[in-house]
Amino acid sequence: MRRILTTLMILLVVVVAGLSALVLLVNPNDFRAYMVRQVDVRSGYELKLDGPLRWHVWPQLSILSGRMSLTAPGASVPLVTADNMRLDVALIPLLSHQLQVEQVMLKGAVIQLTPQSEAVRKENAPVAPRENTLPDVPEDAGWSFDIGSLKVADSVLVFQHESDEQVTVRNINLQMDQDKHHLAAVDFTGRINRNQRDMTLSMKANVNASDYPHELTADIKTLSWTLTGADLPAQGITGQGSLQAIWREEQKQLTLNQLNLQANDSDLKGHASVVLGEEPKWVIDLQSEKLNLENLLPPQPVAAAEGSPAQQGQTQPKQTRPVISSSIDQPDYNGLRGFTAEISLKADAVRWRGIDFSAVNSQMQNQNGLLTISALTGKMGAGSLSLPGVVDVRKDNVRTTFQPRLDNVEIGTILKAFNYPIALTGNLTLAGDFSGNKVDAEAFRRDWQGQAHVELTNTRMEGLNFQQLVQQAVERSSSNVKANENYDSATRLDSFTTDLTLDNGQLTLDNMQGQSALLALTGQGTLDLVKETTDTRFNVRVLSGWEGEGKLVDFLKETPIPLSVFGKWQALNYSLQVDQLLRKHLQDEAKKRLNEWADKNKDSQNGKDVKKLLEKL
Repeated sequence: MRRILTTLMILLVVVVAGLSALVLLVNPNDFRAYMVRQVDVRSGYELKLDGPLRWHVWPQLSILSGRMSLTAPGASVPLVTADNMRLDVALIPLLSHQLQVEQVMLKGAVIQLTPQSEAVRKENAPVAPRENTLPDVPEDAGWSFDIGSLKVADSVLVFQHESDEQVTVRNINLQMDQDKHHLAAVDFTGRINRNQRDMTLSMKANVNASDYPHELTADIKTLSWTLTGADLPAQGITGQGSLQAIWREEQKQLTLNQLNLQANDSDLKGHASVVLGEEPKWVIDLQSEKLNLENLLPPQPVAAAEGSPAQQGQTQPKQTRPVISSSIDQPDYNGLRGFTAEISLKADAVRWRGIDFSAVNSQMQNQNGLLTISALTGKMGAGSLSLPGVVDVRKDNVRTTFQPRLDNVEIGTILKAFNYPIALTGNLTLAGDFSGNKVDAEAFRRDWQGQAHVELTNTRMEGLNFQQLVQQAVERSSSNVKANENYDSATRLDSFTTDLTLDNGQLTLDNMQGQSALLALTGQGTLDLVKETTDTRFNVRVLSGWEGEGKLVDFLKETPIPLSVFGKWQALNYSLQVDQLLRKHLQDEAKKRLNEWADKNKDSQNGKDVKKLLEKL
């Protein structure tokens, strides 16, 4: 045991003595000019090291430097700056006058991927042929330079593409280990805080840089993020996934393959690519088993009618993103300008505004602000819908047109989804053409225009039973007719059709026709979508449910009775003109009988007098 301890102590003394001798005999500043020269020869970048270099022995033999910077050829600002840099070096190569850097560590670094930090090619400079610029074997006969590992801690990344806004990634921690074939394992974490939104991001990937800078491939095995803040769901968005990213320098093309992403309870798969240039060109093809937009988009505000108090829960302030001063004068959907895109999205199930859709298929093309939705189809319950359209933002005034086609869709679900307090259910079939500015439910209420033909089947309108209203009014006016007892508070129609016109919140209904076994109606009217009021006029014929005198009942079945419905949607009023109708019927019946009596007694003086009297009436 004593011999083992003695041997260990001797080895420790030898190591300490060797390191001490190395520190005393080898000056790290001798490597300064070599490192600067090698960086310039291999990449063309300029390396600056401020302050003296010094040794750091424990726990790893390292060279420490003060502030450093790395600048691309012709760039106006450095690509990388750091408060300090640590180079972990191998001990054995130093004994033979070789510098083998096993790991580079930057702390407090600022990495700027902006147009100002990009390399600028000199005018009339020759273009080098395509070849691998990273040799496998160092060609220098004396000192060699090799980096196997890179570590970045507590640093910042500033990214900007051309004139776009800058994106700053903070709290960056990066660990990259690379072998001699330039195959690297990368572990990255960072945080982005912008416009009252906070995003934490972590990633583990295998990177192939063997053909860099011509091509760079990253197999991202695990990708996870959490996004919280303004204009987001209360619980935020948490996701994870994997993908393969390929960058091709000559084509300036970024390709994303094998996309497999999950966010909250939604998923996306597929691939995408973009060619970066003056006008980026996107091609996106995605599929999803489930898209729950209610957990990905902020809650929709409940629109209150003008002059009506907000319901409880609507008055609580909602956290929204601040207005950026540079974008105040920007038109809506300005982000569609400046690029082209071909987008295909298919989803087995989509949930939005409380509505469940299935078999959703969308095909869209964007041409520098002209977004053409050539197909947007899906199923909704037992029905189906199609919503092709165009969004044109090429000018300051946004112009949007849509041609909705709905077939056998439940109207009650739509009314509830868009907060219309109309107690109406039934199967809706609609074909229309609408136009406006913003693609927004509130803008549709106030600023859109259009026409449509509407057909409803098996409808039920709660709150007013037209049959009951007419029959009760007749019972009050005539003792000769009674109605069957009816306790249903709704108007039911087997079929209903109308032509509607929308003009800045005013919805006009023309040629209304409804039919059921109990009643038939025609009419016209208007609805104010903003104030949530109505003014409609019907002519109602009650076809069933009568008891009493046969001729009067037959008259009532054949005679349309005027009915006006008006007022707030949630407190409707009505007006019936039954008394005048029955009075006129009695007058006509009396005239008919007197006329028949006068015809029978036309030769008598009384008959002649009655005839003259009837002619004056």
